[in-house]
Amino acid sequence: MNQPQTNTSVFPRLRFVLVETSHPGNIGAVARAMKTMGFSELVLVNPRFTDATTQEEALAFASGAQDVLEKARVVGSFEEAIDGCNFAAALTARLREFSPPVATPRSLAATLAGDPLLNAALVFGSERYGLPNEIIERCNALINIPANPAYSSLNLAQAVQILAYEARVAETGNEIGASPIGFQGEAAGVTQIDGMYDHLEKALVAIEFLDPENPKKLMPRLRRLFSRTQLETEEVNILRGIARQILAKTKH
Repeated sequence: MNQPQTNTSVFPRLRFVLVETSHPGNIGAVARAMKTMGFSELVLVNPRFTDATTQEEALAFASGAQDVLEKARVVGSFEEAIDGCNFAAALTARLREFSPPVATPRSLAATLAGDPLLNAALVFGSERYGLPNEIIERCNALINIPANPAYSSLNLAQAVQILAYEARVAETGNEIGASPIGFQGEAAGVTQIDGMYDHLEKALVAIEFLDPENPKKLMPRLRRLFSRTQLETEEVNILRGIARQILAKTKH
């Protein structure tokens, strides 16, 4: 995994990830929303059309943001999409039982703009199905846009526009040291954290705390627990060291 690069401004540190987008026009509209607010990094995970960024509908809806489409990356997995990020936030209109901590666009934007150690991905699901639970559970935060409860449906590009706008406002009016998260050390990447969970799960099985045949919801609950702590790389290494020692002791 690439090491995150520190940059003071939020604009080069924030990536927009679209998962399994169906309509090229929505991708073009997202590019326009991003560029309007000063953002340029767009990643597409398994879009319905592999040439979606060059289709006529996408170019038409981009309306001057074709350069964002030209630079957009198409990847085959969520892991590739967030490579190099140490923070990921998923957007959903529906709250989940084992979701990470819930944040509003404004509070999340303050966090992203206020902490230069964060290299973040904002993750959006498909127009029809949204994001699957397995992706949401791997994110550090769940974004819920406070909308009319009687009709909370937002177009994909509208949702991107709201988050990009809030991030821009937070950056241009941000006070140094105002980050709610306030990492002290290097923030652990999503891939690092996933490796820790795999290691920890094996250790829990080894001491018979976790029954692999009947795991219930132990690991999702642990994910939710640790997602509230905003793990640093050193902390992940400590937890993996504990798991490693447990596995070594149980072999005797």
